[in-house]
Amino acid sequence: MKFEEQRPSSARVFEARDRVRWSDVDIAGIIYFGAYVRFIELAETELFRELGFPYAEMFERLKIWLPRVHLDFDFYAPALMDDELVARTHVVKLGNSSITFRVIMQNAATAVVDAAATLVVAAVDRDQMKSRPLPPELRSALKSCLPPTSSE
Repeated sequence: MKFEEQRPSSARVFEARDRVRWSDVDIAGIIYFGAYVRFIELAETELFRELGFPYAEMFERLKIWLPRVHLDFDFYAPALMDDELVARTHVVKLGNSSITFRVIMQNAATAVVDAAATLVVAAVDRDQMKSRPLPPELRSALKSCLPPTSSE
């Protein structure tokens, strides 16, 4: 399978970098597919931090949680131990209570795309653990990341 970029050129892209660690690889020194989740969480955390919603404050301040409700992957090339990966993330869609992200993991040295993932998180009330609309200040910050022609 060949990677094809689907990101609108005007979408705001957030970057996070980290290396493939010993704990991420199998006996052949190739990243284990489940280890990509760590890169996705790093990318998501850094996106929110850059928007002014660091996880250390956001959940308490907004009285929400953002559990994962959907995650899918496509794998294109193996990442090896000690490869530096760049996770490029953009907001694809805002629902009433959900956020869809696209994360592209690219080898920093070769520019080869190793994997791509789509992640959907949903806002839930911290106390009742029930779905709730995205808080207005969070929605506004995320909306500013969408291309002008994108619909919510």
